[in-house]
Amino acid sequence: METDLVNDIPELLRERLSNYDGELIGRRLIPVIDLKDFSSRRKKVEEELWEVCTNVGFFQLKNHGIPLDKINAAFLFLDKFFSLSEDIKKKYPLSNNCGWEYRKQVRPSTGAPDRKESYQITKNIMGKLWPEMDLPGFSEVMLELENLSWTVGMQVLSCFTRRLELPGDFFSIAHDPDSSEYQSTLRLLRYFGGTDAARSKEWGAGAHTDYNCLTLVFQTEGEDGLEVCPGKEYSSGSWTPVSSTPVELITCNIGDMLMRWSDDRLVSNFHRVRTPPPGKKRDSIAFFCQANRDIMIRSRLHGEMNAGEYLRKRVSANFGEKAFDM
Repeated sequence: METDLVNDIPELLRERLSNYDGELIGRRLIPVIDLKDFSSRRKKVEEELWEVCTNVGFFQLKNHGIPLDKINAAFLFLDKFFSLSEDIKKKYPLSNNCGWEYRKQVRPSTGAPDRKESYQITKNIMGKLWPEMDLPGFSEVMLELENLSWTVGMQVLSCFTRRLELPGDFFSIAHDPDSSEYQSTLRLLRYFGGTDAARSKEWGAGAHTDYNCLTLVFQTEGEDGLEVCPGKEYSSGSWTPVSSTPVELITCNIGDMLMRWSDDRLVSNFHRVRTPPPGKKRDSIAFFCQANRDIMIRSRLHGEMNAGEYLRKRVSANFGEKAFDM
């Protein structure tokens, strides 16, 4: 099974061979893209994004249009959910890549479980995994942030269509939220602190690239830990911290689906999360723009693969097939 996955998904081999424990350096600047007056500045934004994403694959957005109070409301419910007892959270177990998991994700780069828990929302297939009985109002707040994140994500992805010679609405159709095949995901994450000994051996999230087209990450002020190794430098093993301030910025990275669609011109970025100090935590929310299950990812370099099958294989390499058990 493992050999078959590597043969089908060469990104898994790239991840397994990454220098996940490399040195930390601080000299790289994280590019910031301004989306203010997007319609009138579209050409400039397109040029900036193409330059950044063909070299680094990692950037931050300002003036993105998502109100800070909507983000804060989602973080408030994140805290409420993760503060529930384990018995309650177990009522919403990870299935079909939705729901709650605790230390179940094993990265190919480290071979060890991430030191975290998470709750995943794929809105059209949640079923009984919404914790409304225990947290009234949870779904309304999360779906609002999910929708706002989708809008920003499609705006960014549309900036690549001209260079990739694709129709302007290509990615919004490929990520159609009204389709039963929709599989973009909002993921709530809590990384928890460990002893000095544990911190030297375990990662909040081991080094990896994302499976999707584009990731949007919301951070909480003062809760650092995210580190990045730019796409074209992944073999160097040198990493740069990404500050959690200012919180108004959305941190973004290109994922492997989009790298495939671009024939590797757009660079999927390696990143990791350092385990917080003892008694501390790190909360974040990520939105993964993942092409709908029935969409074919076509590449001259990699051939073609159904997006649903691609995601299933990537998730299975981290969680095993049980992540898709219903």
